[in-house]
Amino acid sequence: MAETPHQNADRAPARILMGPGPSNIHPRVYLALSRPVVGHMDPLYFQAMDETQRRLRTLFGTRNELTLALPTTGMGAMEASLVNLIEPGDDVLVGKHGVFSGRMTGIAERCGAKVRELDVEWGRAVDPAQLEAELRRHPVKLVALVHAETSTGVVQDRLPELAKLCHAHGALLLVDTVASLGGVPFHADEWEIDAVYTGSQKCLGVPPGIAPLTFGPRAEEKLKNRKTPVQSWFFDLTLVRKYWNEERVYHHTGPINMTWALLEGLRLIDEEGLEARWARHTHAAKALHAGLEAMGLELFVKHPGLRCPTVTTVNVPAGADDAKTRKVLLEQHGLEIGGGLGPLKGKTWRVGLMGEGAQGNHVLLFLSALGAILQAQGVKVKAGAGVEAAGAALNGR
Repeated sequence: MAETPHQNADRAPARILMGPGPSNIHPRVYLALSRPVVGHMDPLYFQAMDETQRRLRTLFGTRNELTLALPTTGMGAMEASLVNLIEPGDDVLVGKHGVFSGRMTGIAERCGAKVRELDVEWGRAVDPAQLEAELRRHPVKLVALVHAETSTGVVQDRLPELAKLCHAHGALLLVDTVASLGGVPFHADEWEIDAVYTGSQKCLGVPPGIAPLTFGPRAEEKLKNRKTPVQSWFFDLTLVRKYWNEERVYHHTGPINMTWALLEGLRLIDEEGLEARWARHTHAAKALHAGLEAMGLELFVKHPGLRCPTVTTVNVPAGADDAKTRKVLLEQHGLEIGGGLGPLKGKTWRVGLMGEGAQGNHVLLFLSALGAILQAQGVKVKAGAGVEAAGAALNGR
């Protein structure tokens, strides 16, 4: 008898997730998800919230009091950050160099902000001179940037300089780290970043559904001195923070099991060590890049210093079928990669190395499978050379 779609879903196989998120999950995180549910006002849950908060501060590189996790995804954290920092009529500048920075514009406009975009060529990062020139022409109250643009694989490599420029011109700096935090070096306090948010499902190695953020002193001052209420009651941090601090004022039913999972993910990060974790992501990415280039494929981001270790964009070679390649990878090899977004749709593949997935054996399996699939499509690639180059990079040769 044929299986129903419901039965198929119940038997979902274990995939190797090498897309731009979500990422694979450590067994200890799965175990944490299966712990008994307790009440959202239970003292045991408050203990878990407190430990989560402490470990999040380490992850963000901050001492900010206003550090917590919202029951939402990275997009929800983006919206939460913007609605708390923007009032109607505020001038806002968004560094636009990909799909997700473009979403910042849409949210800011719904907040009633007067938004301008600093257009940057896709595949490049915001240049400090470009930002300074724009801030001199048009002062703003908030600058919003994406640290690692998931649609292009570009990492903002000069955030400390950009932050100093924002403050010199009286602007706050909000940074999206959904695709970078936990996989790429980040130091909120040292770099003087005013507000930062992320998501659980990428480098943190936790299922989607809980999103950490942190607000520094300047952002707190903006929140304190608002003349209008925060546009969203649910995401109003002046209310949510009272649930997370010693007041324990009920705001929402906390996502108990997702908090267990996030806490276990943070413990795993601390056990590995942030610097070791960053190095692991970089090591795997360099092997991937070496393998792809040895095969004869072209990386979308030309400058090596702008390539984010967590998301690699590779140009679909002439003669290759984008959708078919991804389908065969998924169905025959149990391996997922992402397709291009926006103007890059059908033109690039997005290969993720995040959290538990940032492993050398995943890189080798992907390169081997991709080479065979492309050769079957008549694309001339040096499949063996790709695996050999990646192996050499992994072994430090």
